[in-house]
Amino acid sequence: MLVYNVTINIDESVHDEWLSWMRDKHIPDMLATGKFSHAKMAKVLVEEDMGGVTYSVQYTTKDRQTLESYYSDDAERLRADGQKLFPNKFVAFRTELEVISQQIP
Repeated sequence: MLVYNVTINIDESVHDEWLSWMRDKHIPDMLATGKFSHAKMAKVLVEEDMGGVTYSVQYTTKDRQTLESYYSDDAERLRADGQKLFPNKFVAFRTELEVISQQIP
């Protein structure tokens, strides 16, 4: 299992609009690709020197092949949506994580 993590710092001037868009449109669109089983969004509680508010969104996928399929089939289109709506108002970086173990009580 892999986690595709996207860390985003969003400018406070568009924060509320962006947060609604993420919850109501972008994350559902990501899940609608069929390439992720679920998504988790968390607010980063460390203040950034550059300002803004930082979030981590983690999308779980079953394997590398599925993630590569997302990159080739969907990533460009879905990333462009945010750029159109919030130009120059956020910075994002992406990390791929391999789940080694998961423990649930």
